[in-house]
This record gives sequence, structure tokens and C-alpha cells, in this order.
Amino acid sequence: MARGPGTVGADEIDEEQVVSDTFVVAARIPMDRAAFEQWLRTPALGPGSIDNHDSMYDGWFWDGKAPDWRQAEQGTTPREYFADCFGEDTGGLTYVLRYREGALEAYLMHFGFCESNIYTALVMLAAAGRSSSAAAPSVVLFWAETSGSLFEADSRGWLATLSVGVDGARFATDIDLTPTIAQLRTAEASYFDLLVRLAEKQEAVGADGGSGFAAIARDPRYVDAAVLAEV
Repeated sequence: MARGPGTVGADEIDEEQVVSDTFVVAARIPMDRAAFEQWLRTPALGPGSIDNHDSMYDGWFWDGKAPDWRQAEQGTTPREYFADCFGEDTGGLTYVLRYREGALEAYLMHFGFCESNIYTALVMLAAAGRSSSAAAPSVVLFWAETSGSLFEADSRGWLATLSVGVDGARFATDIDLTPTIAQLRTAEASYFDLLVRLAEKQEAVGADGGSGFAAIARDPRYVDAAVLAEV
């Protein structure tokens, strides 16, 4: 199900404006453990579950670009979809997806604009918001940055910000991103730790005769065992 980097038409965006080949979707959504596991096994709805899905890029770096929601997977569960993203050959994906300290944490790096993966992740995280244990909505961030690190809260370089909660999901620009970024620092650190371990493994490939990248990607520090469970 996981897709590799997609191709974006020249009439859609100015390629010279895209200064990164790394795209990230990240969120921390409070919920209890039972809700997390229920989310994993519940098929996500389509983009219509996001109130203003056609306004995805409005007000940010790609203002005026039309999102292509045809790329989003529909009718599959988060477990079915994301489990396929943790393997030896996943088309440039480096994912942290786990349950930690009372919340779903996602830090999903894509090498290239992997349209299917990105739009699908947004739809599935919108569904996760319905299970939130917090009264206030959470924010899902989408951005492009060569290192994969978070921007500052007042940056205008974000590509989209999706507000998700028990009352639904919608794209919005009038959001203070400061608390969201603070909450994502631990997931960001885990992402960089994962990169270091993968790089070290790559250097050792010639010595041991096998890659073993999937074993690192599937480490419980980065992906919750329930995501990979066969049920």
C-alpha cells in the first residue's frame, strides 16, 4: 500500500520554490490506549471527513495549489496501511508511529512528495482526532525541510496545518503552533535517533552481508507493536 515519491505537475507548483526533498507529517493526539487500538483497526473515511479538504494549502507556502485527494487510500485501517510502511524497501519512508504517555505520536518522513502516503496519513490522523481525550483539538503538521526537523512556530514555510478533534477536522491557519511543536520534540528526537541507527546499519552492510533495516524500523522505540500485529 505504501507508495514511493510521486510526481507533481509543473502547472501545479513552482519546482524552484521547493528547496527540500524531505516531507514530513507529524502529530501528537491525546487518547487512551484502548482508543489507540480501536483507531488502528477501524477503516478510515475518505477526505470528506475533513470539512474543508480542498483548502489544504490555503494560507501557507503552497497557497493556491489544489490538493489531489484521489491519492488517498480509502477503506483500509491504519494498521493495514501503516504496517506496510515498516519494511526493507518502503520507497523512502522513515516513520515514528507509536503510543507514548497517553497519546498517539506520529512523525512520518517521506523522501520526496509521496502523495499517496501524505494524503492517506492526513485522512487517518483526522480519524484519530475523533478519539481524542482532550477537549481542545490537536494539530497535524505538514511541511518540507531537508533535515526533517520542525520549523519555528511563526514560520510561513508550513505546507498545511490540520486541526483534529472530537468535533471533526479542518485545515486552518489561525493557530498558535507553539504548544504543538513543543509536544512533538520527543517524537522529533526519536526520528533523528532512528536516522542515526539506519545510517550506522548502512555503513555496516558490506561487513555483515545483509541490511537489517526493517529490524531497526520495527523497533518498539519507533513503532508500537500493535501497529504491526497480525489480527
